[in-house]
Amino acid sequence: MGQAFTEWGLHGIEVLRERVSVLIIVDVLSFSTAVAVAVARGASVIPFPLEDRKAARQAAAAAGAVLAEPRSTTDAGYSLSPSSLASIPSGTKLLLPSPNGSRLSLADAAVPVFTGCLRNAKAVAAAALAVAGEGPIGIIPAGEQWPDGSLRPAVEDLLGAGAILDALGLPLSPEARVACDAFRSAVPDLTVILRACVSGQELIGRGFGEDVEFAAALNVSTIAPILHGGAYQAWVL
Repeated sequence: MGQAFTEWGLHGIEVLRERVSVLIIVDVLSFSTAVAVAVARGASVIPFPLEDRKAARQAAAAAGAVLAEPRSTTDAGYSLSPSSLASIPSGTKLLLPSPNGSRLSLADAAVPVFTGCLRNAKAVAAAALAVAGEGPIGIIPAGEQWPDGSLRPAVEDLLGAGAILDALGLPLSPEARVACDAFRSAVPDLTVILRACVSGQELIGRGFGEDVEFAAALNVSTIAPILHGGAYQAWVL
């Protein structure tokens, strides 16, 4: 039987990518949740790691994709806001700029890459197990950044990683065990915790409280997004 490991951010990918058979990127607020919502609707999502709008427009045009707009409280179309993607039509190809989840997704892992969150934790765990076989699985909570660019561990990503680890049912590294235990203890209060954590408060303060509610919904999706041909799409057995 394989084992599950957890390491944070880009350095975590560098540590694990040659040791595991599958990687799962967890960026609950909001990249992984946005991808989960869009892919469950039948869309595909192209991660784009830069906030350069000119470069993003060029990349979207080259891919024949719709470019997501900056997150806005007005009706600005599709964006990193999960609630903006709740009605995205099936077949839409969306280029989604994100300096965190997208950057990690494209970090040259050389193994299959999924993205997961609270909404699809069980589905992503099942798909990862099917792809990894007896091989080990790496979970990468994205975290946030301090003003100096260093990684700030994020409660929501710890819990999202823990939800997937709990569903995997594999032997856990010490780091993975702590994440799994944190999730299990938080289950009765997931929404409260996500609303009260730093990232949740930042989004609520900017008028995106609905996105926190989307992110806190546990296992409401049965779709696992896998990165294939440069885009996240539904994994099919």
